[in-house]
Amino acid sequence: MRTSRTPLRACLAALAAAAALLAAGTGTARAADPPLRDLAAAKGKVIGTAVTGSKLTGAYADIAGTQFGSLTPGNAMKWGSVEPTRGSFNWSEADQIVAFAQAHGQQVRGHTLVWHSQNPSWLTGGSWTPAQLGTLLRDHIDTEVGRYKGKVSVWDVVNEPFNEDGTYRSTIWYDGLGSGYIANALTWAHAADPDAKLYINDYNVEGVNAKSTALYNLVRSLKQQGVPIDGVGLQAHLILGQVPPTLQQNIQRFADLDVDVAVTELDVRMSLPADSAKLDQQAADFKSVTAACAAVTRCVNVTVWGFTDSDSWVPSTFPGYGAATPYDENYQPKPAYRGIAEALGGGGGTGEPPPAGACSAAYSVTSQWNGGFTGQVKISCSGASLSSWKVNWTYGAGQRITQAWNATCTQSGAAVSCANASYNGAVPDGGSVTFGFNASWNGGNPVPMVSLGWESPDRLRGLPLTVVQ
Repeated sequence: MRTSRTPLRACLAALAAAAALLAAGTGTARAADPPLRDLAAAKGKVIGTAVTGSKLTGAYADIAGTQFGSLTPGNAMKWGSVEPTRGSFNWSEADQIVAFAQAHGQQVRGHTLVWHSQNPSWLTGGSWTPAQLGTLLRDHIDTEVGRYKGKVSVWDVVNEPFNEDGTYRSTIWYDGLGSGYIANALTWAHAADPDAKLYINDYNVEGVNAKSTALYNLVRSLKQQGVPIDGVGLQAHLILGQVPPTLQQNIQRFADLDVDVAVTELDVRMSLPADSAKLDQQAADFKSVTAACAAVTRCVNVTVWGFTDSDSWVPSTFPGYGAATPYDENYQPKPAYRGIAEALGGGGGTGEPPPAGACSAAYSVTSQWNGGFTGQVKISCSGASLSSWKVNWTYGAGQRITQAWNATCTQSGAAVSCANASYNGAVPDGGSVTFGFNASWNGGNPVPMVSLGWESPDRLRGLPLTVVQ
């Protein structure tokens, strides 16, 4: 269920979305693009973000749920978070993020099972034989992957195994188990959830260099051995203006190994304070990275490492640097947002009335309980596009909307009218948008007939289009 919205939250979300609609260099409003997740889906990609569970409310939740097709728990699934004391588990934040993703039709990228950092002190401070260490690692993988079997579709199984020169990093795992820990971890994760996609993830491997070549050789060797490896994650913690020129070439060479590729932790940090020139360069960098992924069929996902500067790791890790994400600290989209949207083919609707039957609205009840239910309306276009929309219906059994998201809904008696939010008015040809709501009911809950109107250049027209039940 969505959290209740206050007027302040609604205003923040509206201001953030309105800022995204400013045309570059003109200062004039343009038709809204579909959410990033819809733009990405139209290209067969997924756009994602890392999130913090405690912040999944208000405007933060609205943007996370609307704009992105996958979520990565920033810290909630790391070993030190889930098992701080041996045998004592804390799954609360991880469960919260998974539940949020399920409620918003999003994938979850599990991060991370095997890493040298953010491990519990009982593990790093212990004296373990190789056999004991291997058992601890397998039990951890079995427990965590097993808990989220069928809910987490992708796992960063092994994180950051290499030094900059391509040698193996000295870690509790490499020092205690040798390089074979990587193949074992992948094998154990596959056994725990055979349907999950399994990745090795590292930083400074975006371009062709010694470190990325070591990763390439490892993946090729694992494939030859028959070890279950499905993908490679390129973290992409980048510095302003330093996107590697060999990024697309590098993505392609990994794809040629018959594995998927994902940009898993994208941010572009700059020296502070930010200014218009830096923000424009950042937009170009986000666009360049996203376009490189879009150009390679097997590059399946781009994930930003936090979508808002208020949730970024950069300032505390790199003093004097920041402003690394697509949204500022007040949840307003920066030029970087535009860069991502443009790389995914964003351009907004036409604003012209669609031909009869080209667009439709489908009303459905997604869940129902005693006295209440959750509904959804999907607006789809084929052969036309919309720059804005409005859906109307009349209830016949006393139903009453109590809460809505991704639309502004009003109800007078039995008559309901829901209009697009400022960030999701555009429905592209061949695309769709959805909005949802919670409502009460008493005695019966019949599905009403709905009508769909559109935005013409001069006014909102309320003529009914095709109705799909």
